[in-house]
Amino acid sequence: MAETKKKSVFDILSSIDVSDYVKEKNGLSYLPWAKAWEIVKRHFPDATYKVYPQIMDEYGNTRFWHDDGKSGWVSVGVTIEGEEQIENLAIMDYRNQAIPAEKITSVDANKSKQRCLVKACSYHGLGSNLYYGEELPELVARAEDLKELIKEVVKAKCKISDKAKEKVAELCKKAEKAANPNTDDELISGNYKIINDVDILENLYTNLLAVRK
Repeated sequence: MAETKKKSVFDILSSIDVSDYVKEKNGLSYLPWAKAWEIVKRHFPDATYKVYPQIMDEYGNTRFWHDDGKSGWVSVGVTIEGEEQIENLAIMDYRNQAIPAEKITSVDANKSKQRCLVKACSYHGLGSNLYYGEELPELVARAEDLKELIKEVVKAKCKISDKAKEKVAELCKKAEKAANPNTDDELISGNYKIINDVDILENLYTNLLAVRK
């Protein structure tokens, strides 16, 4: 007798019709976090989630959201059957615009945390169809924030020395190439403003901060 193949977590959760629970707000469709977590726990009782905090000082005090001085975000991981999926989500206002870091409240951060939980569940398959073809507004906002931060860092680092200026140019070209791998090298100018990949922009920002004399 042929052995029946066990369905994966993704197969199970992605096959669940969540359309009856989907809400609409500001032109976007979303699945309420309480319903999303209820569905996950019903099918996988051992499922857990974790909110990754920002360490605030040398004493280990933490806060459940992060900020870089410009804007903020939350980071939530959902673990099902030993596999964790982690999602980061910008903290936004009712217009889906990033809230300046100094104006973020715990209420704002908590709302984003709940949305982030749902999106982490979607990586396991639940309601994943809600995001097909969608260029997430929070990612767009995060990318624009990073470009502004990079602009300031580039300006500051280029003033240090000619060597630092060369390193900045090298890093920017490397980032542009990573975002556009099919572009000929001679056409790569180091224009970070045309990069929209958040991961590449965050990596560039980190590398630029490390530039010294």
